[in-house]
Amino acid sequence: MFGPEGPTLRELAVQALSSVERGYDLLAPKFDRTPFRTPDAVLESVATALAPLGPFADGLDLCCGTGAGVEALTGLRDRSVTGVDFSAGMLDVARHRVRPPAGGPGVAWVRGDARALPFAAAFDLVVSFGAFGHFLPSELPGLFARVHAALRPGGRFAFPVLAPPRPTRPGYWALLGFDTVMRVRNALWRPPFVMYYRSFRLGDVLRELGEAGFVTELRALPEFGRRGDGGPRVRLVVARRPQPAAGSVNS
Repeated sequence: MFGPEGPTLRELAVQALSSVERGYDLLAPKFDRTPFRTPDAVLESVATALAPLGPFADGLDLCCGTGAGVEALTGLRDRSVTGVDFSAGMLDVARHRVRPPAGGPGVAWVRGDARALPFAAAFDLVVSFGAFGHFLPSELPGLFARVHAALRPGGRFAFPVLAPPRPTRPGYWALLGFDTVMRVRNALWRPPFVMYYRSFRLGDVLRELGEAGFVTELRALPEFGRRGDGGPRVRLVVARRPQPAAGSVNS
């Protein structure tokens, strides 16, 4: 991360003392050379898992960042793909780096807040990668409700989740330490920088998806293997907006 092409420690410190939006504007030119970018292996695995559920006419990458998800998933969309992010800097990088394949779906970029999506029944697929730590648990009901509204009946909302490390693993304490530092930072400094690795709990997420009207299933991504207890290391959450019952009025 601190190599010649990645952000320096000073640049990361400036980002951490900014708002989330301003921080990502500052980080955008070097974001793809940090560990924060979703690895290509995860993007490709998700695309492979979703392919049998398609084709999808129109898709949305929620909190698209520099467009890696848009780029990886264009093959799943017949007509169009839209990337939404609230960082103008990240979208500027995405516009310059993503080149849709000839004859492929059209690509559009929209600056907007995921909690206030300006779409209604516009997409067959919504995906998101690595963004949910930026939402507080109290914000998930509104976020999922807006995604539900943005999907057409039968459309799907999909995102990968990593199994949390156990307390016996160093990764558990690294994430706990990071979250603790962020909470102290936000107690002492304004504006807050919302990024918590341990606040997006699968059981809570599945419950909130159900309350938002989704029918949800979990799919293991076998490329990433299994933990010592036999559980998958990475799962794909696939939440479907049901078709309205025969004779009902779709609101």
